[in-house]
Amino acid sequence: MADESWLRDLATYINPGIARAYSFLGVLSPEVRAEGAFVYDSEGNRYTDMGGGYGVMVHGYLHPRLVARAKAQLDKLALPSRSLPVLEPIALAKRLAEITPGALQLSFFCNSGAEANEAALKFARARTGRKVFVSTHGAFHGKTFGALSVSGRDLYKDPFRPLLPDVRLVPYGDIDALRAAVDDEVAAVILEPIQGEGGIIVPPDGYLAAARTACDEHGAMLIFDEIQSGMGRTGHFFACEHESGVAPDFLTVSKALGGGILPLGACVGTADAMGFLDSMPLIHTSTFGGGGGGGAPLATAVGCEAIDVMREEDFPGQALRKGALLRQGLEAIAQEFPQVISEVRGRGLMLGIECPREGVGGMLMSELLHRHVLALWTLNNERVLRMIPPIVISEDTIAETLGQIRAAAAEAALVADDL
Repeated sequence: MADESWLRDLATYINPGIARAYSFLGVLSPEVRAEGAFVYDSEGNRYTDMGGGYGVMVHGYLHPRLVARAKAQLDKLALPSRSLPVLEPIALAKRLAEITPGALQLSFFCNSGAEANEAALKFARARTGRKVFVSTHGAFHGKTFGALSVSGRDLYKDPFRPLLPDVRLVPYGDIDALRAAVDDEVAAVILEPIQGEGGIIVPPDGYLAAARTACDEHGAMLIFDEIQSGMGRTGHFFACEHESGVAPDFLTVSKALGGGILPLGACVGTADAMGFLDSMPLIHTSTFGGGGGGGAPLATAVGCEAIDVMREEDFPGQALRKGALLRQGLEAIAQEFPQVISEVRGRGLMLGIECPREGVGGMLMSELLHRHVLALWTLNNERVLRMIPPIVISEDTIAETLGQIRAAAAEAALVADDL
């Protein structure tokens, strides 16, 4: 019998609501190790991770090259003195300048996606001297104050109001609404090239270009949040590259940048957008992240290796091939069980399956869990389950998992009309 003392301790010392959720779902054994696309619990059960740690596990769990790089760096220097320069952040910044679109050049390193977006928002104000931000309904940019202010779901915002003033939210994908919201008071427009937590929403063709044009016409900065959609997941290094010729002033990246080994985020900007650093080099810093001379050697060394692996193992190409296989299978299941799955959408290995009602989504997630398949809701749309597995997942595992998803959908279909 599983030892459930951890569940009591979770409720007592961390989060009673989460403990109740695990108990309700019948999760009685914690995960204790992982490898590739698989997670193992304390009872030895193997789970296929289709939620990808909310997008962190592009490289899979414990990619051998990333583990080796972390161990080697740990033997040399993990955190810097802050008195002398270090080389690893410089190497990572150079790699990011090579793979990001347009003229992005300078990197600020931090510990998370929310921190990267906080930096981008602050930098946009510093560059323009303006206060107003434009974002979208359904957006998710993090849960710190600035990032939360430009996010699009009141559930997470209401307990913490007042947040940043002067934020204009418009419908995602609506070009006319976006153009109308941008004027000479706007410091920046912040967009996800594919909305993640909003429900894996792909914008219409021309949407990102329209945002670029509106910003250029009014002297505003354009921020692309690639925290979930970047690092090869959608078939390009970054999802904004699906719209040719469009580049932001700032691009934020995190999650997979740390290779599933360490927390790491970055805000990458053009030399012009970050020109204020010439006179104010310490205007925005982070003890364990970066600013001034760079970032933490341990995390940024792993980030270098994460980018090298992504390029050498052709993660964008893998995402396109495996994503097509996964999508084809999911669409067949949706056609067979429309009362459970109403739509499949996304790009590459960033896919979402939408259910007709929230209760159906919860039932499907529970049925998948019983079949040892891990799936996660999108935080701003509980009718959508994300299918964003590690890119290293094999085609055989995808085929096997599609069978489990079909079985789960068949079971959910029996009660879908009553939910």
